[in-house]
Amino acid sequence: MPNFARFPSPFARSALLLLAVALQSVCSGCSKEERKGGEPPPAPPPSTSVASASACTNGGGELTDAISAAWLSKRVAGYCVDPQGEVKTYGEKGKLTMDEVCTTAFDGECEVYKRFGLKRVVAMHYVDGGGKGGTVEVNVSQFADVAGAYGMYTLRVVAGDPKEPSTPKVLAAGGAGAIGTGRAYVWRGPHLVELQYVNEQESPAELAKSSAAILELVGKDIGQKLPGSLALPPAAQALPAENRIPNGIVFQTKDVLGAVGVGPAAFGFYQEGDRRWRLLSIVKDDVAQAKGAFKAMTSKPGTLPVAGVGDEAAHVVIAGHGNEPKVEFVMARKGNAIWGIGDEEYALRAPGASDSARLTKESAILKLKPLLAASSLAPPATSTKK
Repeated sequence: MPNFARFPSPFARSALLLLAVALQSVCSGCSKEERKGGEPPPAPPPSTSVASASACTNGGGELTDAISAAWLSKRVAGYCVDPQGEVKTYGEKGKLTMDEVCTTAFDGECEVYKRFGLKRVVAMHYVDGGGKGGTVEVNVSQFADVAGAYGMYTLRVVAGDPKEPSTPKVLAAGGAGAIGTGRAYVWRGPHLVELQYVNEQESPAELAKSSAAILELVGKDIGQKLPGSLALPPAAQALPAENRIPNGIVFQTKDVLGAVGVGPAAFGFYQEGDRRWRLLSIVKDDVAQAKGAFKAMTSKPGTLPVAGVGDEAAHVVIAGHGNEPKVEFVMARKGNAIWGIGDEEYALRAPGASDSARLTKESAILKLKPLLAASSLAPPATSTKK
């Protein structure tokens, strides 16, 4: 999360790492927008004293930005806008420029956000009116389109393997939400909300409990009021829910499976018993676009055609970098929809993993067929652009 307002960001020290890994693959050599690191470092303590018990007595501070005032509450539960704080706005219709986001706010993460089409940022914070030391940093980023906002949201939530216990849990807020200890994320339309709870007076156990309570309330409050559609981008909508790992979606706006300019696309993480796999979904505006995207992704050396599956299909092998394992996908197109089912790289990397962790071509084809049967009903990708 960017370094806004009075308190240092929990992500500030990992900014360069995030930028580097954001350019790496979802699987070896394919996606360029998934992080493979662990959790960001814990938040440093506040640099100023905590709010007094009288901070919210007169209603708290003012929401001075006319745009965000329509969907930010002055009070949530016992918290209020910090009367000693400031609502900062960057970029479009903001008091500060986007250059200042890059030089003073994002601490090296600016290029990551800009790649997803960042247009505007609002930063403010709530304080605990009971004087117990809690503070909730609120950072709302607006992007040029729904795809950019949702892509950045999944980049924040899925920091690595979504099966890891540290992965944020599902939060029913906005169009999609996730919550972990001391942090939460909410996506809706072209907006990404990032929340951070800080309280230097609490033990780790106390912080986990109190942060979960207030972040859920703040996240739901903002998610309900934010403008924009609640519908996921079409490629993410198309991913079936059955056997999908909670919060197991990474959304890419371009450059899928090493094919430059192909996207948007959604990767779903799935598990049934001990078997894991990934599912790729792309929905184009028309058949011609889907044909072009399929050709770009299946033009790799070693690709072999697969007969009798969809309108066209191929078996694609993506070589790993260094010691990374290769990943195999069976990809198929039906109308304006493209599907791909392949190996779960995290399962292949697990200690003691063998080729038995791979998804066979026959199994992949069996999983593809019901998806292809429904693909003739796929709406065009523009259906949720708002």
